Amino acid sequence: MADVQINKDMYLGELLEAKPESAYLLMSYGMGCIGCAASQMETIEEACMVHGINLDRLLSDLNRL
Repeated sequence: MADVQINKDMYLGELLEAKPESAYLLMSYGMGCIGCAASQMETIEEACMVHGINLDRLLSDLNRL
């Protein structure tokens, strides 16, 4: 599933299932709670808002993985 397009409405759980290697990138951005059950039902956009992360930059990096 490496060719899946990551978007802001994707849940973190979906992202991690599609691209498990994204966990390291998310943690490097300060999302250390990605293993938390609640974060699995949080969208990438919501997580960026909570953590003060630039959404466009993260999406760009995720889609380059």
